[in-house]
Amino acid sequence: MTIKWSNDDNIIVIRVSGVLTKPEFDACQLEIEPTIQKGQTKMLILVTDFQGWGSAVDDWADLSFQERNDPFIRKIAIVVDKKWRDLATMFAGQGLRPFPIEYFASNQEEFARAWLE
Repeated sequence: MTIKWSNDDNIIVIRVSGVLTKPEFDACQLEIEPTIQKGQTKMLILVTDFQGWGSAVDDWADLSFQERNDPFIRKIAIVVDKKWRDLATMFAGQGLRPFPIEYFASNQEEFARAWLE
């Protein structure tokens, strides 16, 4: 699993590939939290060669990061293969969080960036 992030043009870009494990997910959240809390954060999540989520034994239900940071997030765009669309948007909490979360197909990164602007 690979998670990398950068801050491009006031958009936090998170790149995910392989199997998403809870420890790596948590580490990424801790790294980006100070940037998110600067406010009005937009996030672009680019998912390539995704193979699913790690162990079901891990506590994926921990929402403390969302509780601390949702007030600072403006939008999230997820670019992922259509076979992962429903699970990815559900994992991100689409419709349950106080900001829009939109899905874009794997070949629509430019559209996702435009939507974030």
